[in-house]
Amino acid sequence: MAKHCVRPTTRREMLQICSAGFGYLAFSALAALESRAESGLPNAQRPTPNALGARRPHYAPRAKRVIFIFIGGGPSHVDSFDPKPRLDRDDGQPWLGEKPVGLIDPDGKLMKSPWEFKQHGQSGLPVSSLFPEIATCVDDLCIIRSMHTEGQAHGQAVLKLHTGDAAFVRPSMGSWVLYGLGTENDNLPGFITISPTLDTGGTQNYGSAFLPAVYQGTPIGQQGVPATQAQFSNLRNAAVPLELQRRQLDLLQEMNQDYRKQDAANSELEGVIQSYELAFRMQSHAPKLLDLSGESKETLKLYGVGQQPTDDFARQCLMARRCVENGVRFVQVTHNKWDQHAKLKEDHEKNARETDRPVAALIKDLKARGLLEDTLVLWGGEFGRTPTAQGKDGRDHNPHGFTMWLAGGGVRGGLAYGATDEWGYYAVQNKVHMHDLHATILHLLGLQHTKLTYRYAGRDFRLTDVYGNVVTDILG
Repeated sequence: MAKHCVRPTTRREMLQICSAGFGYLAFSALAALESRAESGLPNAQRPTPNALGARRPHYAPRAKRVIFIFIGGGPSHVDSFDPKPRLDRDDGQPWLGEKPVGLIDPDGKLMKSPWEFKQHGQSGLPVSSLFPEIATCVDDLCIIRSMHTEGQAHGQAVLKLHTGDAAFVRPSMGSWVLYGLGTENDNLPGFITISPTLDTGGTQNYGSAFLPAVYQGTPIGQQGVPATQAQFSNLRNAAVPLELQRRQLDLLQEMNQDYRKQDAANSELEGVIQSYELAFRMQSHAPKLLDLSGESKETLKLYGVGQQPTDDFARQCLMARRCVENGVRFVQVTHNKWDQHAKLKEDHEKNARETDRPVAALIKDLKARGLLEDTLVLWGGEFGRTPTAQGKDGRDHNPHGFTMWLAGGGVRGGLAYGATDEWGYYAVQNKVHMHDLHATILHLLGLQHTKLTYRYAGRDFRLTDVYGNVVTDILG
């Protein structure tokens, strides 16, 4: 009788036998994502075997990390950081200039700001009474008054801000930063988004698209859920004790390592191994990140925690500081309430009362702890609002000229850069496109935006596509 060779059990079969099918599915999906594309970074900049490990930037950075304060909906620049005396004089008059396509009320009359502008700080930069607390930090702000972008609608403009593209699925800004620099911590995600919006872009705003899944943002809570209830989803398996989880993971990792030895060039597998370990360690470390009980009474009061109406956003901003303090590379907080087509004064004031104090506290707290110097803070929405009225007391969307500001991280404080026209409709001086803003953020992090590429589907992609110039005049 012929002898039959006994075929050794394969790794896949062993995983199935051990009832670890879901673990293998996670592995195979991640490995496939990694293997479908090649890094476009120069050899010296290519990912280390640990896909999340810290990597050298292209040149010496001014900033090591980013906090992005997303003021979603379109805060009005002519009512906050871009004073327009001509708008005051022409209040109630028709707009005689070119009317952008897509306006809901194209015949709206010019409407002056209901808030008074005053100069603040040693720089003397004007800020409206809408933001009295942020005004106390004006010497740390680099205010860009000449932003412009594409997309008259929120969905387009939000995607442009977050991903650099208004139409196609592309990796988010935070994912590009994490891909380029890796993480500074071993126990937390490198990219965290706190209470992210579920609409106007949704998960694309922090997704990794065709970049490996390890670079996507990790949400804490979601829009509409109070920050007191914000948690990491699926952080623990209550049915399986940690000790048993550790034993199961050790078995899986042992098989992964054996397979790794057979394929020494497979750095993607090493990234999967590291991501599993990070997920396990997060069970012990992540809850501490969200626990504000160790903060001093003075700090809680500074942010407005436990007080109304600041409590919710104050918790977001304080968690953001705790994140960067613990080595998280990119953090986003979101306040998505600024779409005032009507009741501009009432609702902008309500929104400002919720956010003004926490944002100012974040800047002051970072500065006091020595973190602002190498933490870049970005504040702004997807576009601004028209100087003309919509209806009785609202303003329409305006992507043609608006304001965003930065602080810390190597930018010049106490600076107003660029300008819109006399009424605030169009950016006209030192115009800064969204691609330019992205290029500048990457530059401050030590990354050359034209070199931070990823090959997918036969071409090299980057955050700035084929556009973008670093705004060197705002660098400190």
